[in-house]
Order: sequence, then structure tokens, then C-alpha cells
Amino acid sequence: MEDVKKRLAEFSLEAHDLYLNQSVPYLEEPPDPLQFYRDWIGPNKPCIIRNAFSHWPALSRWSPEYLREKVGSKVISVAVTPNGYADAVSGDRFVMPEERRMSFSAVLDIIEGKVEVGGGVFYVQKQCSNLTEELPELTDDVEPHVSWMSDALVHKDHYENLYCVISGEKNFILLPPTDRPFIPYGEYQPALYHQRDDGEFEVVDQSGSEKVPWIPLDPLDPDLERYPQYRRARPLRCSVKAGEMLYLPSLWFHHVQQSHGCIAVNFWYDMEYDIKYNYFQLLETLSDITDRST
Repeated sequence: MEDVKKRLAEFSLEAHDLYLNQSVPYLEEPPDPLQFYRDWIGPNKPCIIRNAFSHWPALSRWSPEYLREKVGSKVISVAVTPNGYADAVSGDRFVMPEERRMSFSAVLDIIEGKVEVGGGVFYVQKQCSNLTEELPELTDDVEPHVSWMSDALVHKDHYENLYCVISGEKNFILLPPTDRPFIPYGEYQPALYHQRDDGEFEVVDQSGSEKVPWIPLDPLDPDLERYPQYRRARPLRCSVKAGEMLYLPSLWFHHVQQSHGCIAVNFWYDMEYDIKYNYFQLLETLSDITDRST
């Protein structure tokens, strides 16, 4: 088994040496679809694209004043956590945010510090699209899709991501799928945060739910005593500023932080279940086997 671990580590290091970049490159303009597929999607490498959506009205319109006028009275889903960490491991639980229904104006008042809420971090984020489902009045300010990405990904399946920052800044830590042998996994009881009347948060188990496989390591402060294998990982760090777009390839691990009041729009595209996916499944299986033998 030790020989397998050694080979897996060599596999990852070889990927870094042969084709992975040591930092996230910038493209100064939107690429040609075929070129983008050849240079970035096929090799499964991230990049930051500038001037890709400078024509969107959202870049100039989405001020707090405009948003209050346009959608201030709309009631939306809001995620609340004690510390800004949602869908994350806390102790021996996988904890998801408390969800509340609030008017958009009320959320803006909290973000702008106009009202006191007695603790908690509030943010608007849903996997199934706040924008199209809850705030359709704003969709005319962005494009329904990114044309060159749509052309590059005809007939593909599952999760290529274009991350477009409208205002503020997003800070990413990215790890390639070839670093999977160094990334710890566990299975955790799912739970939800709940804020009590005294303002304190408690963790409430979701009884009857299956355990969730998740990464317990915090890449901002990794516990290398507990997870020594992470020393061999080679994370990439990048900041995506207003007007910039990050291409986040399928299968990449990622951690995200944001500046106060950041607004971003995600476009999800299906990936191709090709030989890369098969190799990743093999790598993940071997990593699981070696983890269990430790």
C-alpha cells in the first residue's frame, strides 16, 4: 500500500511539472471557442478572462440604490451563518446555513451596516440560481449565456464554471484534480445552523439524513499535524476583481472568500464524461483505499 501512495504522489507531481501552470494566467479578451476548448477546457486548466462582459449593464447599474429601486421589495432566500462558513465541516458535522426569507432591501440594510442583527453573516447564494428564480427583474442586465463558452461546449455534460464578478472581489484557492491524493475526505452527519432568541447559534442535526462526504481541511489554516499529506499539495491562489471572469474547470477543488458586498454571477456548463473523468474516478478510488489503510 505504501508503494501505491508513493506512485499517486508521483502522478500528481508529474502533472504539475508537465502541464499545470504555477499561477492562474490572464486572457486579455474573450477567446475564440475552438481556441478556448483546445487551450483550456481540454487540458482542464483555469484562467482569468478580462473584458469578457464589459458590455453588461450590470457592471454600471448594480449599485445599492438601483437594486433597491428595482427589486427592493422582493422577498428572497437568505443564508445565515455565525462565521460566514456555509456547507462546511464544523467538528464532526457537515453544517449548512440557516435559510430565511427576507426582502432584498432588508438584506442590503444589513450588508451596509444600517441595522444591527445581533450576530451572524448574511449572504444571498443558491445553487439553483437566485438570479433567474428569485430576481428575474435583473436578468436583462446580464446575458443569458456566454456565447463563446456555449459554442465551445456543445453536447457536454456536468459543471464547467464561468465566475463573473460584477462588484467587489473574490479570492480563490484552487487545487487540481491530480492533487486528490493529498486532500483528506470524511463522512459527516448533516446539520443546520439555527440562531436562538438570545442571538447565539446552535447546530441542529438533520435526523434521518445520509452522511455527507466532505473535505474537513481548512485551506486557509490547514492542520498539517492531522493531515500531513496536504504538505504535498500545490494550491493556486488568485483574485478575481470586478469585470473579470474566472474559468474554473470541472473536477477542480476550490475555496472562495469574498470582499464585503461582493456581487457575482455564475454560469454552469456541462462537462464531458471523457477519459479525464475515468482517470479521476480511478485516482479517487485509489486515494480512498490508501486513506482507509492509514
